[in-house]
Amino acid sequence: MQRKLLPNSKSLFDSARKVIPSGVNSPVRYYAPYPFFVKKAHGSSIWDVDGNKYVDYCNGYGALLLGHANKNVIRAVKKQLAYGTLYGAPTEQEVDLARLISKLYPTMKKVRLMNSGSEATMTAIRLARGITKRKKIIKFEGCYHGAHESVLVHAGSAHNSISISDGVLNDFARHTIVVQYNNIEQLESVISKNNDIAGVIVEPVLGNMGLILPEKNYLARMRKITKQHDVPLIFDETITGFRMSIGGAQQYYGIKPDITTLGKALGNGFVISALGGRNDIMDQLAPNGKVYAASTFAGNPVSVAAAISTIKTLIKSKSKLYTRLAKYTQEIVNAIDDIADDLKIAHQINSIESMFQIFFTSSPVFDYASSKKSDTKKFHVFFHYLLKKGIFIPPSQFETAFLSSSHCEADVLKTIAAYDQALRMVR
Repeated sequence: MQRKLLPNSKSLFDSARKVIPSGVNSPVRYYAPYPFFVKKAHGSSIWDVDGNKYVDYCNGYGALLLGHANKNVIRAVKKQLAYGTLYGAPTEQEVDLARLISKLYPTMKKVRLMNSGSEATMTAIRLARGITKRKKIIKFEGCYHGAHESVLVHAGSAHNSISISDGVLNDFARHTIVVQYNNIEQLESVISKNNDIAGVIVEPVLGNMGLILPEKNYLARMRKITKQHDVPLIFDETITGFRMSIGGAQQYYGIKPDITTLGKALGNGFVISALGGRNDIMDQLAPNGKVYAASTFAGNPVSVAAAISTIKTLIKSKSKLYTRLAKYTQEIVNAIDDIADDLKIAHQINSIESMFQIFFTSSPVFDYASSKKSDTKKFHVFFHYLLKKGIFIPPSQFETAFLSSSHCEADVLKTIAAYDQALRMVR
């Protein structure tokens, strides 16, 4: 396939490689031979520096639930900018935001604001170890919880974990046990045989291994097992928070975790995350507790203003918004499925609410191992064909496509037509 010429992006990438490692500030932004560079974005669309317009389904990897440059969020941010950008002291708005979160997420009785999903999950794990006085954390193969030592691991032999990054000491990896997602028997076996489990951390719906859904009653059984063994359950809702429902995956599935992390859609593109849980758990955080967590930018007034506006906008529109997003997603998924069937292309499509992903494999995708059976080379070519047709999805097979409130029926029809042509080119 001949790549659409993007001379300005290529020039910028050549310059970037001289001053930025690999030319990008996050590995997921790179794809061969080079990524397009963004000029601007608005609503459901994004424009590159060569003047090309794309319907955006990368969507800030799920952060932009209200779309790019949402007028309510931008208005709130502009208002705050006139009052300053950083104080190093608490504000009334931080209290207002914590109350809003607690109201929508009853399991988050108290909330500590932070800056990123990685920071929130790192603190959640430290908190779990602090309250239990145990060492080991259980995570699930294929779940992504940020770029810190306790979770940059994958499964080895006999539940021994191996670091996936140079620079992470084996001492960290050996305290993280990796088990298969959707394998409840394995989880129960590991917990019952080990009395040193400080916590279980999970993406309730996996958004970083493509899109993988929990099997029926899987999360409920996980909650039951962790309660029976007095093991804190951490829901990493960095992606699913506000996106699956206004109360996240825990509201959607009716599960009450002990600790929750939020991010991405919380600030609709602004840098903010949150950690929350029961009073007795959260009260262990410093300064009154002995579990240390601190940040100069935590509760940044600009990001807090964006988050408050985002949540209030979602509350106002939730009765129609989530229904419309699910409808558009299902339209796209049904059309892609029919087209791929007609073309006799081996495929699986996983979807839920405003998220979807296609896998080029004949086998159902329900965990890490099954997702790895998909044809990633075909996906790479497919991604580039979609770009040529003005559709931007995450460049990796192991990410998820997201809709926003800014997507409209015209976007859906253009997307279906682009998928049709791209599928014909890769069959």
